[in-house]
Amino acid sequence: MNKEMIIAYGTETGNSELLAMDTAKSAEELGYETNVGNLDDYSHEDICNATRLIVICSTWGDGEQPDNAEESYEAMCELDTGDLDGVKFAVLALGDTAFDLFCEAGKQWDEVLESKGASRVNERLDCDTDYDDYAYEWIEETLNEFAKED
Repeated sequence: MNKEMIIAYGTETGNSELLAMDTAKSAEELGYETNVGNLDDYSHEDICNATRLIVICSTWGDGEQPDNAEESYEAMCELDTGDLDGVKFAVLALGDTAFDLFCEAGKQWDEVLESKGASRVNERLDCDTDYDDYAYEWIEETLNEFAKED
């Protein structure tokens, strides 16, 4: 059985990357073969062909995608409805409630993935700056949801 999982992150400061690495470690303990990288490392074909996708993305500036997620997000927006059929996904969004567009980049990823046909396995979690406990609970819950789907 295919146990591949892409764990893609968008980050400016490294927080999303650290969470992605920790997610991969936990996923591997459950028998998944993980592929971790920043969102722009993946072509739209990579994401269209994924079976399992976790996106961990921070918001930068005034609700913007991080530099290493912008091209990939724009490519996702260009896909046709249904291009992501068969992709199971979950999104963890990082942000700061001091800004008006809290977790906007993660919200955008969640919306575009669903609108192009991917199936959400867990609700998006929007995390403020004190995210550790909530994020790790969500990661465990999300990996368990993926395991139920397999």
